[in-house]
Amino acid sequence: MKAEQLTDVCTGHGEGPIWDASARCVRWVDIFRGDVLSMEPSVGDIERLHISNVAAAVRPRQAGGLVVAVERGFALVEADTARVVTLPEVWSDDRVRMNDGACDPQGRFYCGSMAYDETPGRGSLYRLDVDHAVATVLTGVTISNGLTWRADGRSALYVDSPTGRVDEFDFDAESGTFGDRRPFVTVDAGDAVPDGIALDAAGGVWVALWGGATVRRYDDRGVLDAEVELPVRYVTACALDPAGHLYVTTSTSGGAEDAPAGALFGADVGVAGAPIRAFAG
Repeated sequence: MKAEQLTDVCTGHGEGPIWDASARCVRWVDIFRGDVLSMEPSVGDIERLHISNVAAAVRPRQAGGLVVAVERGFALVEADTARVVTLPEVWSDDRVRMNDGACDPQGRFYCGSMAYDETPGRGSLYRLDVDHAVATVLTGVTISNGLTWRADGRSALYVDSPTGRVDEFDFDAESGTFGDRRPFVTVDAGDAVPDGIALDAAGGVWVALWGGATVRRYDDRGVLDAEVELPVRYVTACALDPAGHLYVTTSTSGGAEDAPAGALFGADVGVAGAPIRAFAG
């Protein structure tokens, strides 16, 4: 399959698309401009909301509004006023930033970090609880990327990009912690590495390949069974809506020769997305 361009170039480093069912729109972030973008596909107009100097990941809140991972922590967006409330910083080291995240079935929000210079092992994975307390659940991460939970909530799929894998963790729902880790998929794609991921309603895992101009689908056993090709190299993340539309974010990291990088792309893939879980806090 080939993806089509849905928007003009609208991001420098687009990331983290989701289908927000309550708002009936696709949302994504422009990380280094610190913006959350929203678009109702049938309308096509993009709305931008500035959050901070960095906006790394976004999820809806169950009570309305949004939760956003910012450079060194988290922020909440109020539903009625769009006022941004930034929570206390999780760390003070300005050489490390948040990168990608997701909510578990219990409504807790997780986001992982990375060093700006990609120093190995400098990142961690953090959990924002519903009372806004923060805990560290994984350390020694290099580039924390895609995260999602299986439908039964008993395991989580996770990407630390330089490993070249999508790993699966046992998950303790009560404590919100990760247990035994094992490879789910080893991505064999030359110099490309896995980035953001999305789960579909049939248990398939869609993996954006950074540097690979492709989104791949692996079935629930880890067998590659579909690919969506893009005209730009730096593909960052993907999301699915209930109608089987795939949305794909891209980055301008390749420079002018990689135009129209920074646009949002899409394809009809014929399988619905698993529902995006909202933050309960």
